[in-house]
Amino acid sequence: MRHRWMTRAGVGAALGLALAFGAAPARAAGKGPIKIGVIAEESAIVGQSISQGAQLAAADINAHGGVNGRKLQIIVYDDHSSAADAVRAFQRAAEQDHVKAVVTTFISEVALAIEPWAARLHMPTITPAAASDLISKQVHDNYARFKYMFEGWLAAPDLARAVCDSSHDLFVKELHMKSAVIMSEDADWTKPLDAGYKSCLPKAGLKVLDEIRFNPDTTDFTPIFNKIEALHPDVIETGIAHVGVQPTVQWHDQQVPIVLGGISAQATNPTFWKDTNGAANGVVTQTGTVAGLAITPRTLPVAAEFVKKYGRFPAFTGFTAYDAVQALAGAMRRAHSTKPDAIVAQMEKTNMVGTLGRYGFYGRKSPYTHALRYGTDWVPSVFMQWQNGKQVCIWPAKLCPNKMEFPAFVKSVHMAAK
Repeated sequence: MRHRWMTRAGVGAALGLALAFGAAPARAAGKGPIKIGVIAEESAIVGQSISQGAQLAAADINAHGGVNGRKLQIIVYDDHSSAADAVRAFQRAAEQDHVKAVVTTFISEVALAIEPWAARLHMPTITPAAASDLISKQVHDNYARFKYMFEGWLAAPDLARAVCDSSHDLFVKELHMKSAVIMSEDADWTKPLDAGYKSCLPKAGLKVLDEIRFNPDTTDFTPIFNKIEALHPDVIETGIAHVGVQPTVQWHDQQVPIVLGGISAQATNPTFWKDTNGAANGVVTQTGTVAGLAITPRTLPVAAEFVKKYGRFPAFTGFTAYDAVQALAGAMRRAHSTKPDAIVAQMEKTNMVGTLGRYGFYGRKSPYTHALRYGTDWVPSVFMQWQNGKQVCIWPAKLCPNKMEFPAFVKSVHMAAK
């Protein structure tokens, strides 16, 4: 069931008055399907993969008996990447469609707009991609209020750790690099990411020469690349999600002789090669997985199901949304209930084999309460490189035996003397 709408201004005046006083409305009773709302931008592959991954998980769960004998029903809402539209969709999901949980958004600003409503409506909610550490910090700082919110992807400080861990192995040990410039879009999720970079890159062996933050609406990256080139770093460590095509194309067309690494969320999409007309060749980025990589026994079967049903390999959010629905279903199954507090209590105990690693959440003592756990025993984080039209896994070594390859304009500067 899909809602391509956005309601008239002032959705539910009576509801608004009730919510102003913090009232949590009664849930519809019954033994019909258990409804889960999915809110994402349907026009973007990364958003579309969220709803598709969620629906795939529900179909798999239903094929194996559902949740305590009840089927799952996914209701999809298109938020058009708008926080206001997402909040209205969240209200409708809770008040009109009577969902029992929500999977929502890859955008931190949207997740942060929804989080107070998850608290007010006592709605178990999980974001499969938003990475701002403020999402989990609010849970930690005010657990009683915000405990209904979970992060189903790595928080920005852990993403920074992953970039530093991989950079030490790939850039310092293998290529003998010594310096980096940080280049990130100005967004909620990149503030803790850049802070993490500045702390851990020197420990990994890369001196940070500069930190450049740019408006996500930037279209001309020439001045930025000129400034970076003047500093002569070995690698550019990025933090970009809202942009990606434009800086990559200009990096290639201007023959910027510096490795482009870090995190480029759009580069994780299987269409990125086509989107950049091949300019992505040589780009390194953190991701969830790549085609053919078996992180766990569940990775390849779910990927195959996705390709069979939707005709393409998913963005990484297809996997994280799949795992999010599986985690919610598991919590409901163990709780023998769809009551919010019962779901939350069991979500906190989640310890399952997911598609991208062992899936579980940090506890109340962690500053990242309810964020996804990072590490070799949990979600290991994967780094890929675009090579001749393909996404190739290059790190960690135990999963990825492939070597890095770079275009000639990068090799000529950094690789010849190695």
